[in-house]
Amino acid sequence: MAKKKRALHVGVIGLGIGRWHASNFDESRRCKLVAVCDQNERLRTITCDKHGLPADSGYGDYRRMFADAKRTGLEAVSIALPNKLHAPVTVAAMKAGLHVLCEKPMSTSAAGARRMIEAAKAARKTLMINFSSRFEWESWAIKRAIEAGKIGDIYFARSIWHRRRGVPIGSQWFTTKSMSGGGPIIDLGVHRLDLAMWLMGNPKPVTVSASTFAVFGPDIAKKQGKTYDVEDLGCALIRFDNGATLILEASWAANIQMADEIATHLYGDKGGMVYRNLSDEPWSEAILFDESRGGPRDTPLAKPAKATLSSFQEFVNACLDGREPIATAQQGLDVQVILDAIYKSAATGKEVRLTTM
Repeated sequence: MAKKKRALHVGVIGLGIGRWHASNFDESRRCKLVAVCDQNERLRTITCDKHGLPADSGYGDYRRMFADAKRTGLEAVSIALPNKLHAPVTVAAMKAGLHVLCEKPMSTSAAGARRMIEAAKAARKTLMINFSSRFEWESWAIKRAIEAGKIGDIYFARSIWHRRRGVPIGSQWFTTKSMSGGGPIIDLGVHRLDLAMWLMGNPKPVTVSASTFAVFGPDIAKKQGKTYDVEDLGCALIRFDNGATLILEASWAANIQMADEIATHLYGDKGGMVYRNLSDEPWSEAILFDESRGGPRDTPLAKPAKATLSSFQEFVNACLDGREPIATAQQGLDVQVILDAIYKSAATGKEVRLTTM
Protein backbone atom coordinates (compact mmCIF):
# COMPACT_ATOMS: atom_id res chain seq x y z
CA MET A 1 0.00 0.00 0.00
CA ALA A 2 1.33 3.44 -0.96
CA LYS A 3 2.20 5.70 1.95
CA LYS A 4 -0.33 8.49 2.41
CA LYS A 5 1.19 11.93 1.88
CA ARG A 6 1.15 14.19 4.92
CA ALA A 7 -1.06 17.28 4.86
CA LEU A 8 0.08 20.62 6.27
CA HIS A 9 -2.26 21.83 9.04
CA VAL A 10 -3.05 25.49 8.38
CA GLY A 11 -4.96 28.28 10.11
CA VAL A 12 -6.15 31.64 8.79
CA ILE A 13 -5.95 34.87 10.79
CA GLY A 14 -8.31 37.60 9.59
CA LEU A 15 -11.54 36.67 7.83
CA GLY A 16 -11.96 39.54 5.39
CA ILE A 17 -9.80 38.53 2.42
CA GLY A 18 -8.82 35.62 4.68
CA ARG A 19 -12.05 33.82 3.78
CA TRP A 20 -10.59 33.49 0.28
CA HIS A 21 -7.40 32.13 1.86
CA ALA A 22 -9.44 29.55 3.76
CA SER A 23 -11.21 28.40 0.59
CA ASN A 24 -7.92 28.04 -1.27
CA PHE A 25 -6.33 26.03 1.51
CA ASP A 26 -9.42 23.84 1.77
CA GLU A 27 -9.07 22.96 -1.92
CA SER A 28 -5.44 21.82 -1.60
CA ARG A 29 -4.83 18.07 -1.33
CA ARG A 30 -1.59 18.67 0.61
CA CYS A 31 -3.24 20.89 3.18
CA LYS A 32 -5.86 20.71 5.92
CA LEU A 33 -7.60 23.79 7.30
CA VAL A 34 -7.75 23.32 11.08
CA ALA A 35 -8.37 26.77 12.58
CA VAL A 36 -9.57 30.30 11.81
CA CYS A 37 -9.29 33.53 13.76
CA ASP A 38 -11.15 36.82 13.71
CA GLN A 39 -12.54 39.19 16.33
CA ASN A 40 -15.91 39.05 14.55
CA GLU A 41 -17.83 36.08 15.96
CA ARG A 42 -20.25 35.99 13.03
CA LEU A 43 -17.40 35.66 10.51
CA ARG A 44 -15.82 32.91 12.62
CA THR A 45 -19.09 30.99 12.72
CA ILE A 46 -19.77 31.38 8.99
CA THR A 47 -16.25 30.28 8.06
CA CYS A 48 -16.20 27.31 10.43
CA ASP A 49 -19.59 26.14 9.14
CA LYS A 50 -18.52 26.50 5.51
CA HIS A 51 -15.39 24.42 5.97
CA GLY A 52 -16.75 21.86 8.40
CA LEU A 53 -14.70 23.02 11.37
CA PRO A 54 -15.95 22.60 14.96
CA ALA A 55 -16.86 25.79 16.78
CA ASP A 56 -13.81 25.54 19.04
CA SER A 57 -11.58 25.82 15.96
CA GLY A 58 -12.67 29.44 15.59
CA TYR A 59 -10.69 31.90 17.72
CA GLY A 60 -11.18 35.53 18.63
CA ASP A 61 -7.50 36.03 19.51
CA TYR A 62 -4.54 34.73 17.51
CA ARG A 63 -2.57 34.15 20.73
CA ARG A 64 -5.17 31.61 21.85
CA MET A 65 -4.94 29.97 18.44
CA PHE A 66 -1.15 29.65 18.82
CA ALA A 67 -1.42 28.36 22.39
CA ASP A 68 -3.88 25.70 21.21
CA ALA A 69 -1.63 24.51 18.36
CA LYS A 70 -0.83 21.18 19.98
CA ARG A 71 -4.52 20.27 20.18
CA THR A 72 -5.37 21.33 16.63
CA GLY A 73 -2.08 20.23 15.08
CA LEU A 74 -1.58 23.75 13.71
CA GLU A 75 1.69 24.07 11.75
CA ALA A 76 1.25 27.17 9.61
CA VAL A 77 -0.88 30.30 9.35
CA SER A 78 -1.81 32.82 6.72
CA ILE A 79 -2.04 36.39 7.99
CA ALA A 80 -4.75 38.52 6.36
CA LEU A 81 -4.94 41.41 8.81
CA PRO A 82 -4.58 45.20 8.45
CA ASN A 83 -1.06 46.01 7.26
CA LYS A 84 0.09 47.41 10.61
CA LEU A 85 -0.43 43.99 12.22
CA HIS A 86 1.56 41.96 9.67
CA ALA A 87 4.91 42.32 11.42
CA PRO A 88 3.90 41.75 15.07
CA VAL A 89 1.62 38.80 14.31
CA THR A 90 4.20 37.21 12.00
CA VAL A 91 6.87 37.54 14.69
CA ALA A 92 4.50 35.98 17.25
CA ALA A 93 3.69 33.11 14.88
CA MET A 94 7.36 32.42 14.28
CA LYS A 95 8.03 32.37 18.02
CA ALA A 96 5.21 29.82 18.29
CA GLY A 97 7.02 27.64 15.73
CA LEU A 98 4.64 28.25 12.81
CA HIS A 99 5.26 28.81 9.11
CA VAL A 100 3.71 32.05 7.78
CA LEU A 101 2.09 33.17 4.54
CA CYS A 102 1.63 36.93 4.94
CA GLU A 103 -0.65 39.04 2.78
CA LYS A 104 0.89 41.90 0.85
CA PRO A 105 2.33 44.36 1.63
CA MET A 106 4.87 42.63 3.85
CA SER A 107 4.60 45.40 6.45
CA THR A 108 4.03 49.15 6.72
CA SER A 109 7.79 49.75 6.77
CA ALA A 110 11.09 48.12 5.87
CA ALA A 111 11.94 48.02 9.58
CA GLY A 112 8.90 45.83 10.23
CA ALA A 113 9.77 43.59 7.27
CA ARG A 114 13.29 43.10 8.61
CA ARG A 115 11.92 42.03 12.00
CA MET A 116 9.80 39.43 10.23
CA ILE A 117 12.82 38.02 8.39
CA GLU A 118 14.89 37.90 11.56
CA ALA A 119 12.11 36.02 13.35
CA ALA A 120 11.80 33.51 10.49
CA LYS A 121 15.54 32.87 10.49
CA ALA A 122 15.59 32.39 14.26
CA ALA A 123 12.65 29.97 14.11
CA ARG A 124 13.90 28.24 10.94
CA LYS A 125 10.42 28.48 9.50
CA THR A 126 9.09 29.43 6.07
CA LEU A 127 8.00 33.04 5.49
CA MET A 128 6.30 33.77 2.17
CA ILE A 129 4.61 36.97 1.02
CA ASN A 130 1.35 36.55 -0.90
CA PHE A 131 2.33 38.26 -4.15
CA SER A 132 -0.53 36.55 -5.95
CA SER A 133 -0.06 38.33 -9.29
CA ARG A 134 3.00 36.17 -9.94
CA PHE A 135 0.84 33.07 -9.93
CA GLU A 136 -1.57 34.01 -12.72
CA TRP A 137 -1.07 32.02 -15.90
CA GLU A 138 -0.23 35.14 -17.91
CA SER A 139 2.60 35.98 -15.52
CA TRP A 140 4.07 32.51 -15.85
CA ALA A 141 3.76 32.54 -19.65
CA ILE A 142 5.59 35.87 -19.81
CA LYS A 143 8.26 34.69 -17.35
CA ARG A 144 8.97 31.60 -19.43
CA ALA A 145 9.15 33.66 -22.62
CA ILE A 146 11.60 36.07 -20.99
CA GLU A 147 13.76 33.20 -19.70
CA ALA A 148 13.76 31.78 -23.24
CA GLY A 149 15.27 35.05 -24.47
CA LYS A 150 12.22 36.16 -26.46
CA ILE A 151 12.57 39.87 -25.63
CA GLY A 152 16.26 40.09 -24.72
CA ASP A 153 17.43 42.49 -22.04
CA ILE A 154 14.64 44.51 -20.42
CA TYR A 155 15.60 48.17 -20.20
CA PHE A 156 12.23 49.79 -19.42
CA ALA A 157 8.92 48.76 -17.86
CA ARG A 158 5.64 50.39 -16.88
CA SER A 159 3.35 48.71 -14.37
CA ILE A 160 -0.03 50.19 -13.38
CA TRP A 161 -3.24 49.56 -11.50
CA HIS A 162 -5.78 52.38 -11.74
CA ARG A 163 -9.37 52.45 -10.57
CA ARG A 164 -11.90 54.97 -11.78
CA ARG A 165 -13.80 55.12 -8.49
CA GLY A 166 -12.72 52.35 -6.15
CA VAL A 167 -11.84 53.86 -2.79
CA PRO A 168 -12.09 51.04 -0.18
CA ILE A 169 -14.05 52.94 2.43
CA GLY A 170 -15.93 49.87 3.65
CA SER A 171 -13.03 49.01 5.95
CA GLN A 172 -11.79 52.09 7.80
CA TRP A 173 -8.19 50.89 8.09
CA PHE A 174 -7.47 51.06 4.34
CA THR A 175 -7.73 54.86 4.32
CA THR A 176 -6.04 55.42 7.69
CA LYS A 177 -2.28 55.75 7.24
CA SER A 178 -1.37 54.59 10.74
CA MET A 179 -3.03 51.23 9.97
CA SER A 180 -2.36 50.82 6.26
CA GLY A 181 0.94 52.59 5.68
CA GLY A 182 -0.50 54.36 2.65
CA GLY A 183 -3.14 54.31 -0.07
CA PRO A 184 -3.27 52.68 -3.51
CA ILE A 185 0.52 52.56 -3.91
CA ILE A 186 0.88 50.15 -0.97
CA ASP A 187 -2.49 48.45 -1.65
CA LEU A 188 -2.63 47.98 -5.44
CA GLY A 189 0.74 49.23 -6.63
CA VAL A 190 2.55 46.68 -4.49
CA HIS A 191 1.19 43.90 -6.74
CA ARG A 192 2.34 45.59 -9.95
CA LEU A 193 5.70 46.55 -8.44
CA ASP A 194 6.48 43.01 -7.35
CA LEU A 195 5.30 41.51 -10.64
CA ALA A 196 7.39 43.90 -12.74
CA MET A 197 10.51 43.37 -10.63
CA TRP A 198 10.09 39.59 -10.75
CA LEU A 199 9.68 39.61 -14.53
CA MET A 200 12.70 41.93 -14.83
CA GLY A 201 14.83 39.48 -12.85
CA ASN A 202 14.68 41.33 -9.51
CA PRO A 203 17.29 44.01 -10.29
CA LYS A 204 18.62 46.13 -7.44
CA PRO A 205 16.91 49.56 -7.15
CA VAL A 206 19.21 52.54 -6.70
CA THR A 207 16.98 55.64 -6.85
CA VAL A 208 13.28 56.45 -6.48
CA SER A 209 11.44 59.65 -7.43
CA ALA A 210 7.72 59.84 -6.70
CA SER A 211 4.59 61.95 -6.37
CA THR A 212 1.31 61.30 -4.59
CA PHE A 213 -2.07 63.04 -4.80
CA ALA A 214 -5.33 63.08 -2.82
CA VAL A 215 -7.90 64.61 -5.18
CA PHE A 216 -11.10 62.55 -4.88
CA GLY A 217 -10.56 60.26 -1.89
CA PRO A 218 -11.01 62.79 0.93
CA ASP A 219 -14.40 63.99 -0.35
CA ILE A 220 -15.62 60.44 -1.00
CA ALA A 221 -14.63 59.40 2.53
CA LYS A 222 -16.08 62.55 4.13
CA LYS A 223 -19.51 61.80 2.69
CA GLN A 224 -19.33 58.40 4.40
CA GLY A 225 -18.05 59.81 7.68
CA LYS A 226 -14.70 58.05 7.24
CA THR A 227 -11.10 59.08 7.93
CA TYR A 228 -8.92 59.66 4.86
CA ASP A 229 -5.25 60.63 5.25
CA VAL A 230 -3.59 58.69 2.41
CA GLU A 231 -3.08 59.28 -1.32
CA ASP A 232 -5.67 58.33 -3.94
CA LEU A 233 -3.09 58.29 -6.76
CA GLY A 234 0.65 57.76 -6.73
CA CYS A 235 3.38 57.39 -9.32
CA ALA A 236 7.08 56.63 -9.17
CA LEU A 237 10.16 56.37 -11.35
CA ILE A 238 12.51 53.65 -10.14
CA ARG A 239 16.05 53.25 -11.51
CA PHE A 240 17.98 49.99 -11.13
CA ASP A 241 21.66 49.15 -10.95
CA ASN A 242 21.58 47.46 -14.37
CA GLY A 243 20.44 50.70 -16.05
CA ALA A 244 16.78 49.69 -16.37
CA THR A 245 13.91 51.98 -15.35
CA LEU A 246 10.42 51.16 -14.07
CA ILE A 247 7.42 53.49 -13.98
CA LEU A 248 4.85 52.51 -11.34
CA GLU A 249 1.34 53.99 -11.11
CA ALA A 250 -1.62 53.20 -8.86
CA SER A 251 -4.90 54.89 -7.96
CA TRP A 252 -8.18 54.27 -6.20
CA ALA A 253 -9.89 57.18 -7.95
CA ALA A 254 -8.96 58.82 -11.25
CA ASN A 255 -10.73 60.03 -14.37
CA ILE A 256 -9.98 57.07 -16.63
CA GLN A 257 -12.07 55.08 -19.12
CA MET A 258 -12.19 51.67 -17.43
CA ALA A 259 -13.44 50.85 -13.95
CA ASP A 260 -10.12 49.04 -13.44
CA GLU A 261 -7.04 49.44 -15.64
CA ILE A 262 -4.33 46.90 -14.87
CA ALA A 263 -1.25 46.41 -17.04
CA THR A 264 2.44 45.60 -17.00
CA HIS A 265 4.45 46.59 -20.08
CA LEU A 266 7.98 45.29 -20.64
CA TYR A 267 10.40 46.71 -23.22
CA GLY A 268 13.38 44.59 -24.30
CA ASP A 269 16.06 45.02 -26.95
CA LYS A 270 14.67 42.04 -28.92
CA GLY A 271 10.96 42.39 -28.22
CA GLY A 272 8.33 43.58 -25.82
CA MET A 273 5.44 42.19 -23.80
CA VAL A 274 2.26 43.32 -22.15
CA TYR A 275 -0.05 41.69 -19.63
CA ARG A 276 -3.27 43.67 -19.20
CA ASN A 277 -6.90 43.34 -18.25
CA LEU A 278 -9.76 43.73 -20.73
CA SER A 279 -13.27 45.10 -20.29
CA ASP A 280 -14.86 41.93 -21.72
CA GLU A 281 -14.13 38.22 -22.09
CA PRO A 282 -11.49 36.77 -21.93
CA TRP A 283 -10.90 39.61 -19.41
CA SER A 284 -7.11 39.60 -19.82
CA GLU A 285 -4.37 39.07 -22.39
CA ALA A 286 -0.62 38.59 -22.64
CA ILE A 287 1.07 39.52 -25.92
CA LEU A 288 4.62 39.29 -27.29
CA PHE A 289 5.71 42.08 -29.63
CA ASP A 290 8.70 41.44 -31.90
CA GLU A 291 9.70 41.40 -35.56
CA SER A 292 9.39 38.78 -38.29
CA ARG A 293 10.71 39.14 -41.84
CA GLY A 294 11.52 42.77 -41.23
CA GLY A 295 8.08 43.74 -39.95
CA PRO A 296 6.28 43.96 -36.60
CA ARG A 297 4.64 40.83 -35.21
CA ASP A 298 2.15 40.47 -32.34
CA THR A 299 1.84 37.01 -30.78
CA PRO A 300 -0.79 36.35 -28.09
CA LEU A 301 0.51 33.94 -25.46
CA ALA A 302 -1.60 30.82 -25.02
CA LYS A 303 -3.05 29.70 -21.71
CA PRO A 304 -1.36 26.42 -20.74
CA ALA A 305 -3.50 23.29 -20.64
CA LYS A 306 -2.28 22.54 -17.12
CA ALA A 307 -3.32 25.03 -14.47
CA THR A 308 -0.55 26.96 -12.76
CA LEU A 309 -0.06 26.66 -9.01
CA SER A 310 -1.74 29.23 -6.80
CA SER A 311 0.28 31.15 -4.23
CA PHE A 312 -1.42 29.05 -1.54
CA GLN A 313 -0.36 25.78 -3.15
CA GLU A 314 3.19 27.12 -3.52
CA PHE A 315 3.29 28.02 0.18
CA VAL A 316 2.06 24.58 1.24
CA ASN A 317 4.52 22.83 -1.09
CA ALA A 318 7.45 24.94 0.13
CA CYS A 319 6.64 24.14 3.77
CA LEU A 320 6.22 20.40 3.20
CA ASP A 321 9.17 20.08 0.82
CA GLY A 322 11.52 22.12 3.00
CA ARG A 323 12.49 24.60 0.29
CA GLU A 324 12.37 28.34 -0.23
CA PRO A 325 9.11 29.60 -1.79
CA ILE A 326 9.02 31.38 -5.14
CA ALA A 327 7.97 34.67 -3.52
CA THR A 328 10.66 35.00 -0.87
CA ALA A 329 10.68 37.13 2.25
CA GLN A 330 13.79 38.94 0.98
CA GLN A 331 11.92 39.93 -2.17
CA GLY A 332 9.11 41.19 0.03
CA LEU A 333 11.65 43.35 1.88
CA ASP A 334 13.07 44.65 -1.42
CA VAL A 335 9.57 45.76 -2.43
CA GLN A 336 8.98 47.32 0.99
CA VAL A 337 12.20 49.35 0.75
CA ILE A 338 10.95 50.81 -2.54
CA LEU A 339 7.52 51.56 -1.06
CA ASP A 340 9.17 53.42 1.83
CA ALA A 341 11.25 55.39 -0.66
CA ILE A 342 8.18 56.26 -2.75
CA TYR A 343 6.42 57.82 0.23
CA LYS A 344 9.59 59.58 1.38
CA SER A 345 10.22 61.04 -2.08
CA ALA A 346 6.60 62.18 -2.41
CA ALA A 347 6.71 63.84 1.02
CA THR A 348 10.02 65.64 0.46
CA GLY A 349 9.77 66.35 -3.25
CA LYS A 350 13.26 64.89 -3.67
CA GLU A 351 14.76 61.80 -5.25
CA VAL A 352 15.64 59.09 -2.73
CA ARG A 353 18.88 57.14 -3.15
CA LEU A 354 18.82 53.60 -1.80
CA THR A 355 22.04 52.46 -0.17
CA THR A 356 21.02 49.21 1.55
CA MET A 357 18.31 46.61 1.08
